[in-house]
Amino acid sequence: MDDASALYIGLISGTSADGIDAALVRFEQDRPHLVHALTHPWPDALRTQILRVAQDETRLDLDAYGRLDVAIGQVFAEATQKLLEHSGTPPTSVRAIGSHGQTIRHRPTGELPFTLQIGDASVIAERSGIDVVADFRRADVAAGGQGAPLLPAVHAMLLANPGHARVVLNLGGIANITVLSADGRVSGFDTGPANGLMDAWHLRHRGEAFDRDGAFAAGGHVHDMLLARLLSDPYFALPPPKSTGREHFHLGWLDARLSDFPLSPADVQATLLELTVRSVTDAIERHAGDARDVLLCGGGVHNLALVRRLQERLGPRALSSTASHGVDPDYLEATAFAWLARQRLLGLPGNLPAVTGARGLRVLGAVYPGPRAFS
Repeated sequence: MDDASALYIGLISGTSADGIDAALVRFEQDRPHLVHALTHPWPDALRTQILRVAQDETRLDLDAYGRLDVAIGQVFAEATQKLLEHSGTPPTSVRAIGSHGQTIRHRPTGELPFTLQIGDASVIAERSGIDVVADFRRADVAAGGQGAPLLPAVHAMLLANPGHARVVLNLGGIANITVLSADGRVSGFDTGPANGLMDAWHLRHRGEAFDRDGAFAAGGHVHDMLLARLLSDPYFALPPPKSTGREHFHLGWLDARLSDFPLSPADVQATLLELTVRSVTDAIERHAGDARDVLLCGGGVHNLALVRRLQERLGPRALSSTASHGVDPDYLEATAFAWLARQRLLGLPGNLPAVTGARGLRVLGAVYPGPRAFS
């Protein structure tokens, strides 16, 4: 297939596990352009299992791990099929799928660093009939890097403003920033929790997967002593490169710090929202003090209370959605994994060592061929 005319698909389920984002992407002069996108829901029971495993509430034996790997792969394949159907795209028009998979553990530091994303890529390839590129993070970790974040290269490609410093803020389950310096340098790291803790707390107390518009948080009051205790976690003071996930910032982490504070659930939610705001804005102030503007992407862009509070703390910097620059904030991550799949097939690097801390540029991902006709 001629790559100049080929389409790619990017698939990702983030730390919130609130659905599988699927993006159909074409490339013009090596730049990705979103053609069609959708979010495919997780079955409730499977999402619950994913969250319990990611937060270390459930330990898997080898059989359970194998079943979960295949079950996740099957739903990723369903997301692919829905995207093809909704966009009217035949599988033969797609060169490859870039599947991030579902992170269930991320430990990029220590004696034996590792990162683990599952969702059997062979199942996706078999069911879609399309080559799949997956397992993007481990090559960077093997090279001494964090394996994350991987989006800054695409942020720089699509959103840099030459001669002016800018920050791209991705608000998923975990928040990460990309610093696009005026001189063209790119850096970035995970700042800490974004939606993940708020979603988990809201589910526990309201029975719903997320706090729509931040209404639950807006009904509470920030507890300064609890906020200070949360911000005292050593992660926030670590210098980059750094990355984190649900294995660190989860409800057990929160509960251990709540024991002295008999607060209402709404007050805790308000404090969690402020934790996201403070950790993000403190990181921007320390590492991108000269930035003129901040561009938002990820699910948090829809949390009105969070966005309002970020604008208050970021002033006089301008805060806007990446949509104002022609980039869909909901599908930028999925678009990036389509780009990473293409990089892999072209034999080109996908990481930025200045971001992840890896020893050098690396080609990322493993290829899982789709079914072929053999005579």
